[in-house]
Amino acid sequence: MLPRLDFDLLRTFATVAETGNLTRAGERLLLSQPTVSLQLKRLEEQLGCSLMERTPRSFSLTAEGETLLSYARRILALTDEAVARLVEPTMEGLVRLGTPEDFATTHLSGVLARFAEAHPNVALEVTTDLTLNLIERFKEGEFDLVLIKREPMGPTEGVRVWREPLVWASTRPDPFDRNGPLPLVVSPHPCVYRKRATQALDRAGRPWRIAYTSTSLAGAQAAVRAGLGLTVLPKEMVPEDFFIIDTAAGAPDLSDTEIALMTASPLPVPAERLAAHMVRSLERREGMPPARPWNSQRAIHISE
Repeated sequence: MLPRLDFDLLRTFATVAETGNLTRAGERLLLSQPTVSLQLKRLEEQLGCSLMERTPRSFSLTAEGETLLSYARRILALTDEAVARLVEPTMEGLVRLGTPEDFATTHLSGVLARFAEAHPNVALEVTTDLTLNLIERFKEGEFDLVLIKREPMGPTEGVRVWREPLVWASTRPDPFDRNGPLPLVVSPHPCVYRKRATQALDRAGRPWRIAYTSTSLAGAQAAVRAGLGLTVLPKEMVPEDFFIIDTAAGAPDLSDTEIALMTASPLPVPAERLAAHMVRSLERREGMPPARPWNSQRAIHISE
């Protein structure tokens, strides 16, 4: 007979794989580091294969471990959804979420849909805006939760939930071969992507000019398609008809940016549940660097 998977052991395995560290996994699971290590060993014994290759300083997934992780994420997500549906079927209320438009368009739709399905009596009110506006409106009490763009290791507000690799994007393959100032399509000042683009060009000694300013992702993409200039986008948000311009084509290097979650205080229970759900869901995305373990007591709160 096939061995039966122990859900607790499976969750420990997935948490270690996502955090990349036995100690951080233990903090999230409220387990000691030796207990985490023992549970991993028990899971390997149950399945009769090695899931992780360990060294004194790090570990990596084996081929079997990578296969199991893809199943574990789906199994645990369905388990969490079922438990939430049965344990908290009557939880109700309104959660006001603010988020940058581009991040919401690319990454949040499925995350929010799963939460809404598990909590049908919780109403979600989602507003998209520029990060600066989101922060100001958040401080004025308009949101329970906001996702903001920030520089890595920059402002301390919030808990990091995502890291975004930035790239240059254009409808022509050689925008850096042109003479004269480079035309840029950007968001209004201040904007992390705009700042990153202009600083990179200044360091490279390339003149530039702002050719088009748009508050929306769709508007910026339309301007680039019209040939008004090139832009900076998260790699996952580059349309299929755009070229990604790398350093081999003369593009200066762009560092990553972060998306952080800020929470109001006091935080209603439905908003607390959504915050934890977003952190878990975004961490499980393929290639997501581990965020700090979600803990409502550790999160940075802002109140009037």
